[in-house]
Amino acid sequence: IMRQLPNEKIIYFGDTARVPYGSKSKETVTRYSRQIVRFLESQDVKAIVIACNTASAYALPELEKEVGIPIIGVVKPGAKVASETTKNGKIGVIATEGTISSGIYSAYIKEIKKDAKVIGKACPLFVPLVEEGLWEDPVTDEIARRYLTEFTQQDKDIDTLILGCTHYPLVRSTIRQVMGDEVRLVNPAYETALELSRLLKQEGILNPGEKNVEFPYQFYVSDSEDKFRSFANSILPYDVEQTKKID
Repeated sequence: IMRQLPNEKIIYFGDTARVPYGSKSKETVTRYSRQIVRFLESQDVKAIVIACNTASAYALPELEKEVGIPIIGVVKPGAKVASETTKNGKIGVIATEGTISSGIYSAYIKEIKKDAKVIGKACPLFVPLVEEGLWEDPVTDEIARRYLTEFTQQDKDIDTLILGCTHYPLVRSTIRQVMGDEVRLVNPAYETALELSRLLKQEGILNPGEKNVEFPYQFYVSDSEDKFRSFANSILPYDVEQTKKID
């Protein structure tokens, strides 16, 4: 979003005290998400992105009814691109346990492409490996092979793979090595940034000029500010100097 919408002010909240969401129940994830949305609304935001596949799967349908500003998740944009780009109609989805068990990617894909075959696989260990910075490491290589080999079997024959968790694109090169160049990797985070741009234009709330604020990016977390800042600075195109902890 920083790259696609450089003129927008962004307020980020990371629920570092209560992650991972992928193994939690729908009720818990929805309750946490509702609390976060209330906080963001108190910051007078004009639109909200649920930048988590599990929260998008579990909480977005409820929150859409409750929030008076545009709110989008990361599932629909990824499902849309995968549906439109697959050639043989066989699409793989790797995600957390929560996202896979919700069946939401399959449901969205089949709304667009009724005859699509969707194969889901929970890959829970990718998240802690990414959090530990083990993006290119023999341990991650081995875990990727164990998770993904079934997608390369002849009876599966997928030509598109959705990276259905916002951590997974950080191990994209490892996933690419296992899947091969012939399988298209879909990054829902990137597609969501494009969708947000379209949405802001459609609603007439896109900032066309330069940011006229001293702190264009504000970061809030629920725990471990230093650890978050170290991780954020390793992946963002912006130096995170300050992070505030809130309850």
